[in-house]
Amino acid sequence: MNYTTLIVKLLGTPKKSSIENEIPVTEFIGKFYQYRKNKYTICKLIVWGNLADDLLKYYDTNDYMFVEGHVSIQESFIKELNVKTNIQISVYKAFPYALKLK
Repeated sequence: MNYTTLIVKLLGTPKKSSIENEIPVTEFIGKFYQYRKNKYTICKLIVWGNLADDLLKYYDTNDYMFVEGHVSIQESFIKELNVKTNIQISVYKAFPYALKLK
């Protein structure tokens, strides 16, 4: 696993669930841009604990944010976008970059 910092655009609405001991977990789909030929990569982001609740409260679809976390390779299929991705990021820190005015 590699620790990384990326600017990610949220593509879908985050989904909240909980695991053992009622620890909140939020999963959402994002994309980050690569320098090669202006391509982008779709990834699955997983957020744990209090940060998961904050993301649900403050972020909406099409918002941008800085994300720090571990990158891993785990295959998953995204039904909303009909896309298969291999990149998963476990988010430890998230900072707003460009939020929409409400």
